[in-house]
Amino acid sequence: MNVTFVESFQSKIFDFYQQNRRSFPWRMTTDRYAIMVSEVMLQQTQTDRVARRFPLWLERFPDVRSLASASLREVLDAWSGLGYNSRGQRLHRAAAMVVEQFDGQVPEDPTLLIELPGIGAYTSRSIPVFADNLDIAAVDTNIWRVLIYELNLPESITPKALMGVAEEVLPKGRSRDWHNALMDYGAQELTAKKTGIAPLTRQSSFKGSRRWYRSALLRELLASGELSRESIEERYADCPHDIGSIVDSMVMESMIEEYGEQRMLRIAGELGGGGEREEG
Repeated sequence: MNVTFVESFQSKIFDFYQQNRRSFPWRMTTDRYAIMVSEVMLQQTQTDRVARRFPLWLERFPDVRSLASASLREVLDAWSGLGYNSRGQRLHRAAAMVVEQFDGQVPEDPTLLIELPGIGAYTSRSIPVFADNLDIAAVDTNIWRVLIYELNLPESITPKALMGVAEEVLPKGRSRDWHNALMDYGAQELTAKKTGIAPLTRQSSFKGSRRWYRSALLRELLASGELSRESIEERYADCPHDIGSIVDSMVMESMIEEYGEQRMLRIAGELGGGGEREEG
């Protein structure tokens, strides 16, 4: 790619960023644990909602050890309202692995990060980008759209090829600012509506979906402590997705557990309806 063209593209993005940069609480820290939390929260939740919840999460779980030692109930309660509760569960498991395998230090290496629950290809790269200013490219939906539009790339470009382009236009030593700038440019200037470039993925309707019923069941268990499978199946008899299969899947994922002759349900890892931590 022509050097002059690359420098012109970089200047355009940075000029926009200088005038229009957004302020978020996760941009005020380079702590790798805090960045990991924000990146997992941002995976499928709007930035304004994460901006409100992120500081509260860090007050409750200020470091990876406090999160790892918390009960699943505490974690899910703190996550409530952010959507996709399994993300909170996986973050909890990731914290435990960081404590066990890395002495409580979130690793910088993307090849190690990607082995943690809930950390995919993008997040394994975005964490060291924002925490350590590491000179690697990370491509999310906004950045994908900006690169395609500004560099006149085909929408059918493969992820591997696009990553190569992203690496080529990355200004060395400015990875953190560059990725924030690309995101702000994509979110505010080059929107999907303006460019006509459809997002990589679309979220299905939430109301009445399996996710909606999973969320409703989890809220009830967080509030009441325990419920019988029979009462759940009666209460959600009109569920079009078979509430029994939803319960089964949540048990399989160790989100909830079933116990006793009366087939009671509770948040996984609890001693009973009172929500005490399980010891040992």
